[in-house]
Amino acid sequence: MSIQVTNLTKKYDEQTAVNNISFEAKPGEILGFLGPNGAGKSTTMKIATCYVPPTQGTIKVCGFDVVDQPIDVRKKVGYLPEHNPLYLDMYVREYLDYSASLYKIKGQKKREKIEEMIELTGLTRERKKKIGALSKGYRQRVGLAQALIHDPEVLILDEPTTGLDPIQLEDIRSLIKKVSKNKTVMLSTHIMQEVQALCDRVVIIRKGDIVANDSVENLRHLGAKTTISLTYEKPTEASFLNSIEGIEKLELINEQQILVHYSQDIDLRGDIFRASANNNAAIIEMNMQMQSMEEIFQQLAQ
Repeated sequence: MSIQVTNLTKKYDEQTAVNNISFEAKPGEILGFLGPNGAGKSTTMKIATCYVPPTQGTIKVCGFDVVDQPIDVRKKVGYLPEHNPLYLDMYVREYLDYSASLYKIKGQKKREKIEEMIELTGLTRERKKKIGALSKGYRQRVGLAQALIHDPEVLILDEPTTGLDPIQLEDIRSLIKKVSKNKTVMLSTHIMQEVQALCDRVVIIRKGDIVANDSVENLRHLGAKTTISLTYEKPTEASFLNSIEGIEKLELINEQQILVHYSQDIDLRGDIFRASANNNAAIIEMNMQMQSMEEIFQQLAQ
């Protein structure tokens, strides 16, 4: 496993930030690490990148323990924290040169790596600018470039698209998708569209505890609900729909319109149509409304 978290606990005095959590991230996987503010996401990421020690439990990155082998872990990890700590008075290329030096990349290899990162992250036109003169979107690109400069096997990104406009957001998403082809990515975010667009699997943490650990597709069906809006041609008393197995509730909107609530893991549209036809109730409109990822996240994270 690229990332292996086992019985991890982190306490600050009497406050428990992370409570005995365990999960894994496989090679080549984009893992979404989700939760409300204060849930323990950033704490877990800081432990995984050797910034703070655990109270109990372990995190291993590419087989190296963050406590016993921190230098080996740092060689394997690229990290972009939530608050991107850049030197604003440095020029883009100068900063990447400095970052490469920290990983003891030298000579021609360093020059080639800097040029590769500038091209990969779309910084060619900005390369001679001071970082302080860049927009937030380009500063995030610089942060990603420094996280990737040593070609890490694992990339840990804490809220990488916070505060970006829609164009910048899409650019950063595309960049993350591109670099993930041969790396493991652990991504913290509040944006559910980002989860659906990028992530293979999701771990949701709430008050230090894991409340979900599954694929995005399975998560969409985890305790989720579907609503079908029915409009009949004429006023209809549709109690006959209660005979359909799986329907949980009928909600009358008016004499001709009804909302049918049921579990999302089945599709009852055919049964509803046949039952209505058998009772001489002509349907003129049928719309299915599945629960959104935002709603599912709110249910699990509250």
